[in-house]
Amino acid sequence: MDTETPVDDLSFEDALKELERIVGRLESGDATLDESIRLYERGDRLRARCAERLDAAQARIEAIRLDAEGKPAGVRPFAAG
Repeated sequence: MDTETPVDDLSFEDALKELERIVGRLESGDATLDESIRLYERGDRLRARCAERLDAAQARIEAIRLDAEGKPAGVRPFAAG
């Protein structure tokens, strides 16, 4: 993945893959201080992008309501937890 690609243009999957690579690079300890700072900043933007996409997906999930006879009677927003 090209680290110059704007974060907002990445799919969830691509952002997550790049974030995983960044974490691996930071954990290796091989990056210079300046590179580590740049990686951390991009990683934070990627993390926010992934969280945003997950929140949007969760908001679209709907649960099917059943009536007293067990037949579908409509939908209601998904409530996590």
